[in-house]
Amino acid sequence: MVRLVMLGTGHAMVTKCYNTCFVIDSDHGSVMVDAGGGNGILVQVEKAGLDWSKIRALFITHAHTDHILGGIWVLRKINTLIKHNEYDGFFNVYGFAENLNYLKCNCDFLLNDTLSDQIQFIPINGEDKFSECGIEFEAININSTKKAQLGFRAVISNYDKILTLVCLGDEPCHETSEDYVKNADWLLSEAFCLRSEKELFHPYEKKHSTAYDAGQTAERLGVKNLLLYHTEDTDLENRAKKYTEEVMQSYTGNIFVPDDLEVIRIL
Repeated sequence: MVRLVMLGTGHAMVTKCYNTCFVIDSDHGSVMVDAGGGNGILVQVEKAGLDWSKIRALFITHAHTDHILGGIWVLRKINTLIKHNEYDGFFNVYGFAENLNYLKCNCDFLLNDTLSDQIQFIPINGEDKFSECGIEFEAININSTKKAQLGFRAVISNYDKILTLVCLGDEPCHETSEDYVKNADWLLSEAFCLRSEKELFHPYEKKHSTAYDAGQTAERLGVKNLLLYHTEDTDLENRAKKYTEEVMQSYTGNIFVPDDLEVIRIL
């Protein structure tokens, strides 16, 4: 079984949910993608019922505060487990070298304990490939004009079933990423707000997109399942309904607008 555990679904300035980050959880272990902006990541992992000893890697998309600062707390937790002989093997952290250096320097400056050698920082670039928890990853340089940012295309197998999952961080699909997205089984896409509210939230000024835009891209590229995150939080009770209704205007596949801590089985 492979599932997505959505630890957070909001953008940087949300207060009613946690910043966007998630775990790909398989029978072979878990890979965390980003960590949000603070020690709330510890709360989210606990509420999700995840076992820290089975989280084997952290993928950092970019160095914005709402994606990387929670990584300090993740590494502190893993380091403590290692120190008490409660974590076996290596914990691998993947990302652009400059982003990993930012995270490591902050850990060195802010944490009392030196990080164990069992925590490995592994610099990667676009098109680099690696394997974690039985999942094959290929990094995607999304060509952000803000911070250097990586996404990935993951090939996930379970016996005779194989699916592809694409994550593009928190920016819209750039034309250079389209070949990775084409015909994907799953696309995890930011959608900063509804198109009907773009004059209120100004997504394009922040290099983000609307729910309608994300649906339009997914439809054009033949994506089977579209999951939206990194949204505003003004109406969480009705967010899934409103975003789904708007995406349906531009996309005919399956639509998911999860809440924090929602679990979605993908294989």
